[in-house]
Amino acid sequence: MRILIKKSCSCRTIFEEGIFKNFKKEIKDLQEFQDLAKDDKNIKRELDKKIAFLEDAIKSEKTKQKFKGKYDKNNTFLSIYAGTGGRDAEDWVAILYRMYQKYLEKKGFQLKEIGRQIGEGGIKSVTIEICGDYAFGILKGENGVHRLVRISPFSAKKLRHTSFALVEVLPKIKESDVEIKKEDLKIDTFRASGAGGQYVNRRESAVRVTHIPSGISVSCQSERLQGENKKTALSVLQSKLFQIKEKKEKSIATEERGKIKEAKWGSQIRSYVFQPYQMVKDHRTRVKTSKIKEILDGDINEFIEAELNYK
Repeated sequence: MRILIKKSCSCRTIFEEGIFKNFKKEIKDLQEFQDLAKDDKNIKRELDKKIAFLEDAIKSEKTKQKFKGKYDKNNTFLSIYAGTGGRDAEDWVAILYRMYQKYLEKKGFQLKEIGRQIGEGGIKSVTIEICGDYAFGILKGENGVHRLVRISPFSAKKLRHTSFALVEVLPKIKESDVEIKKEDLKIDTFRASGAGGQYVNRRESAVRVTHIPSGISVSCQSERLQGENKKTALSVLQSKLFQIKEKKEKSIATEERGKIKEAKWGSQIRSYVFQPYQMVKDHRTRVKTSKIKEILDGDINEFIEAELNYK
């Protein structure tokens, strides 16, 4: 027990100011009870509980220290686009979508599908809004190309196939952070497809907003009312345009869309291999695992944490 508490004190650099001063005081108070705990089981049990609680609190605060970005605390938009690989790539988008859904549900985030485009093999593209503390900070490391290697279910000869998908993560920002001129927008309405009920599907409630100068187009069909879909689509558009402003590029959206076509060999941040062996490997942090099933069921925290620590 004594070693455990001393270990908590050893990372002296993190206990310099703010809440960590309180942690130092609590640790010192707990150390004073150690001798009493040797001869009293009740005190020992109570001390063990306090140590466990304090360690969890320290771990939580240390995690927060990783989120120093201006928008790390914000909600986020996550989109997945099919890249090279035809129907396999579209199926890969559907698999990744399920993986992120499982992960986000386990983490207690709220998610809402904004829109999707269906393909022959699965999903061509899908966008979701994710709400929760540090949603953008946690997920921003997933931004990039994800590569899949497996025996293709679409191959009559059962050939091994490689396919790619692009994951795009954008922070949700305030309207005041970027100005969009009304004359620069083209707004189209259309009937929503898929789930939503007869009311949604028989009315032109879905909205597509196009920013004419950049060519960025965002669709939303998740809400019953056209006005709500327009509001959500504009929010996504603002996030995309804000990245242009922040990075001082002509068009981050055009660049990212271009990556969809370039989502191919050599550009991936992570590879998921089903055959001839089973392995998921992150090419930035070198973290890898053979637990394919667990990963696809949303157990990707190891990769998320490794990327946060790496940066």
